[in-house]
Amino acid sequence: MKVGVVTFPGTLDDVDAQRAVRIGGNEAVALWHGDHDLKGVDAVVLPGGFSYGDYLRCGAISRFSPVMTEVIEAAGKGMPVLGICNGFQILCESHLLPGALIRNDHRKFVCRDQKLRIENNTTAWTSAYAQGQEITVVLKNGEGNYIADEATLDMLEGRGASSPATSTSTPTARRATSRASPTSAATWSASCRTPSTPSRP
Repeated sequence: MKVGVVTFPGTLDDVDAQRAVRIGGNEAVALWHGDHDLKGVDAVVLPGGFSYGDYLRCGAISRFSPVMTEVIEAAGKGMPVLGICNGFQILCESHLLPGALIRNDHRKFVCRDQKLRIENNTTAWTSAYAQGQEITVVLKNGEGNYIADEATLDMLEGRGASSPATSTSTPTARRATSRASPTSAATWSASCRTPSTPSRP
């Protein structure tokens, strides 16, 4: 499988993403944000980093890059797309994912290892895992609060394929529509849940 990894100005995890693709036994294809074609890839990864224009709103300018026009069209035809960190923000800004991301509730950048539980192992990104398997991903973001209305959250949880992973010690917090919940949505877009974790100090 050929997996495209997009680099935007300011992206810092593209090399790591390409390496992960190769370790997974696939061919990594470098894509530049100004590209007008996807070079025949079967899937796309939007890696993390501080993309240009984030000062306006994370992912708001990157969403208009030429390559995103191609990604949006291909995703509409069923091509798997994974957004990691800033890449997840770009997916929301591109309306490939519903909802939005805002500043963390405590207004600080978060960097920690986050345990997640695979709730759906039938997606393109989770099929190598066992149902219920716990994994660890690196959580790092300043705008990691995923927010959406009740109907959107119900739709995501019912569909199972695109639910963002939560990283809160109070799972019901993400159900609130008037305030954001501290989630790791910007890190992981496959269907996972965070196992019970102790409260943040």
